[in-house]
Amino acid sequence: MKRSALAVLRETFGHAGFRGAQEEIIGHVASGGDALVLMPTGGGKSLCYQVPSLLREGTGIVVSPLIALMQDQVAALKLVGVRAAFLNSSQDADTARTVERALLAGHLDLLYVAAERLTLPRCLDLLAKSKIALFAIDEAHCVSQWGHDFRPEYLQLSVLQERFADVPRIALTATADPQTRTEIATRLGLDGARLFVSSFDRPNIRYTIVDKADPRAQLLRFIREDHMGEAGIVYCLSRRKVDETAAWLAGQGVNALAYHAGLETQTRTEHQARFQSEDGIVMVATIAFGMGIDKPDVRFVAHLDLPKSMEGYYQETGRSGRDGLPADAWMAYGLADLVLQRRLIEQSEGSEAFKRVSGAKLDALLGLCETAGCRRVRLLGYFGEDSRPCGNCDTCLAPPGTWDATDAARKALSAIYRTGQRFGAVHLIDVLRGKSGERVTRWDHDKLGVFGIGADIDEANWRSVFRQLVALGFTQVDHEAHGALKLTAASRNVLKGEQSVEMRKVVARAKSASAGRASVSAALSGDALPLFDRLKAWRAGEARSQGVPAYVILHDSTLAEIARTKPRTLDALGMIGGIGASKLAKYGEALVGLAGAELSESP
Repeated sequence: MKRSALAVLRETFGHAGFRGAQEEIIGHVASGGDALVLMPTGGGKSLCYQVPSLLREGTGIVVSPLIALMQDQVAALKLVGVRAAFLNSSQDADTARTVERALLAGHLDLLYVAAERLTLPRCLDLLAKSKIALFAIDEAHCVSQWGHDFRPEYLQLSVLQERFADVPRIALTATADPQTRTEIATRLGLDGARLFVSSFDRPNIRYTIVDKADPRAQLLRFIREDHMGEAGIVYCLSRRKVDETAAWLAGQGVNALAYHAGLETQTRTEHQARFQSEDGIVMVATIAFGMGIDKPDVRFVAHLDLPKSMEGYYQETGRSGRDGLPADAWMAYGLADLVLQRRLIEQSEGSEAFKRVSGAKLDALLGLCETAGCRRVRLLGYFGEDSRPCGNCDTCLAPPGTWDATDAARKALSAIYRTGQRFGAVHLIDVLRGKSGERVTRWDHDKLGVFGIGADIDEANWRSVFRQLVALGFTQVDHEAHGALKLTAASRNVLKGEQSVEMRKVVARAKSASAGRASVSAALSGDALPLFDRLKAWRAGEARSQGVPAYVILHDSTLAEIARTKPRTLDALGMIGGIGASKLAKYGEALVGLAGAELSESP
């Protein structure tokens, strides 16, 4: 008799029930239906193809874009008793042939394959000789040329529809706007597939965007005050900035490492392994790092540079708090970021259509940065989801309000015009504030009528004014003139006094993100803390001996529940989330022994 989906969930993965649309998706795919699934990072996408693969006859084939992701997921599946393997370029020929033989013999429940390998004629012939339960295309946004992580090899996956028409397919992604969803369905031949769209909301993540002043110092203060000793990711746009920031943070006592494509392969591999296996590592990286990282206890993601799009921002920030516990998405943002991103778009080799779409996506992200309303409402609205103010972002916690900036806008626009529309915001602010430095006097800008007319407004507020003038469309960046600001046609009515301008106020730093938000260990009562620490030490030993990340053994939340309840029997331990039949058999005696030792030591 076949097991039910719920029985597989409980016995194999140790979860008591499904979340959101998981059960409906699993039932549809297990019955042979095609599906396109949009579900946030940490929402449980993997179970949507893992459980049907275990319910259906044959092997589930999972297309994954990154080797690290395959290896981690296969290691985790093996620990819960699932017969899983992968095929990718990290294996030698003998190992690959062993996996291929296991597939042909029907000895695998799940096989992870890179897209570039799967579409090779030899691999397709191998699959044709095997019994396939389903095809799962993970990170399906990689097929979209409008997406933030386009992979050309994903375009060839339409071959699955042609050669395996009777095998159900499920494509999954954590982020896709309506245009990208349509492209995924078209390119993968999933126009007739059932669409499942879960909420994009990650309520445990607090969104904070600060005006960039001294970004390194701002980042360090954020880490020290809110996340010292916790795992995090810091994204920078350039490799040089990654190296410099990681070295500087390390010099300030933060356990920071660097990661980018310019590092030697061995160094990248070592740094990634340390991030996954050790507690409290802060990885400073380019966006080359992150998609394949399944680490659940990343407590923050910080951006020192503006991402390219709302999708990129959402995907990157979603790598924090995958365990559902409080996490932070923090970004320092300034006009120079916008100038740089616009320049990259204009100088790209993409078509004019690509540049227009990229510009619109950047404008949407700019709107998120400059909004006076709830960040989450703006973010979710971009993906077509209505919501209410969240109370868990900086603009909700410290509402900035708006002010009548008409006079300041006219002064700024006049300064742009009077200086010949040839200078960036830094120079224009010096002119407005009456700072007669070498550059100002060289151009005789200290003799202009606009010199010093904005001395009553501080530098931070002027930076905000110029950013918002760009966001409102009254000025634009001239990339051929090295980021100079130019007037647009829309500025004419403001300069003539026929249009008023409201802007977001600059506010002091919002309430500390960690205030009142207990970590796992802080939430435990005093008598549970010693056991929690012993459980973590035991887990670290197991992870080292098996060569897997600690979270693959058991999540922090599972250890915390053991520390709280102190189960004295295997049956009691088996009722805790994350303890399936395989882990109960493998670790049960040790865990009950640790909990029992804690009880025997209690007075």
